[in-house]
Order: sequence, then structure tokens, then C-alpha cells
Amino acid sequence: MNIDAKRKAAAGTVVAPRAGVGAAGVRVGRETQGRGGKGVSVITGLTLPQPQLEELARQLKKRCGCGGTVRNGVIEIQGDHRDLLVAELTRLGWPAKRSGG
Repeated sequence: MNIDAKRKAAAGTVVAPRAGVGAAGVRVGRETQGRGGKGVSVITGLTLPQPQLEELARQLKKRCGCGGTVRNGVIEIQGDHRDLLVAELTRLGWPAKRSGG
């Protein structure tokens, strides 16, 4: 990968939240309801505009190696990747916590 490609890739990355800007409520849980028994990891509490939310979802899907979507301001990642998602969000500067059992 050349330097221009790296710069373009870095330009589209999602930045960490500023201190105290609604980031305290980021939760990563698991849901199966309404999905035919298939589980998804659900990330709620992110206060980002839709384009940045979709970019963050793209980065997380790539990190987990699976699919997912953004619905109503909530990121859904296919499968149970809660621990990996919490670690990745924390690395990116979001104070995420695991919710549920």
C-alpha cells in the first residue's frame, strides 16, 4: 500500500469522541429476537452522524470478519463478537461496556 492510499484510508477513519460528549453510554450487547434465532452483536449509545456511524460499522465488520448493518442509529454485527468489539471500541477511544449476560 503506497502512502497516498494510506492517507486516503486514514482520512475516512472515525475519530474518538471528545471528553464528555455522550460517549459514556456505549453498550455492546447480543440480541436474537426477530432474527430467526441467529444472534447479532448490537452497539448502542454512539452519538455520531449517520455517515460516521456507517464508517465505524465498516471498520468493525472488517475487524470481526463478518457482515452487519446500521439501523436506527444502532450498529448490528453478525455473530457474537462482544468481547472483540468492546476491545476495538476502547482502542478507538470509545468507553464501551459489555451489556447483558
